[in-house]
Amino acid sequence: MSLTHAIPRPLVRFNQWTILLSVLVSWITGYAWLLAIPLVANLLGVVCHFNPVIRFGTLFLRKAPTAYIPEDAQQQRFNSSIACICLASGLVAFLCNWQVVGYVMTTMVVIASSVAIAGFCIGCFLHFQLKQWQYRRSLKKAL
Repeated sequence: MSLTHAIPRPLVRFNQWTILLSVLVSWITGYAWLLAIPLVANLLGVVCHFNPVIRFGTLFLRKAPTAYIPEDAQQQRFNSSIACICLASGLVAFLCNWQVVGYVMTTMVVIASSVAIAGFCIGCFLHFQLKQWQYRRSLKKAL
């Protein structure tokens, strides 16, 4: 993995905490619009390769970014795209008063971000499985 295509782990964790806390605060307060914070930040990361949450987090790094354990940027974009789909679905559902759908979609985000903070990335696992499937499919086509 090239360090130019890597994100320092503390910044990834900061983004995960932002997602988690935004969803929890939106549940507690009932302000569904709080879901727009991580949604817009991660959508910008996926589309424009600029996540304002991660950029803000760089202000608090104590060491050079290359001194931290790197996380693959492509994998993080994949994870962010999944989070965006779930957050957008949850936000739309809450705005349409489809509370059950809103809670289901945002609960998936809470579970994924909580487990990722604890050390296991569900999105990374899915990304790996997708790459394995694509590889096996390419082998079958080559025969």
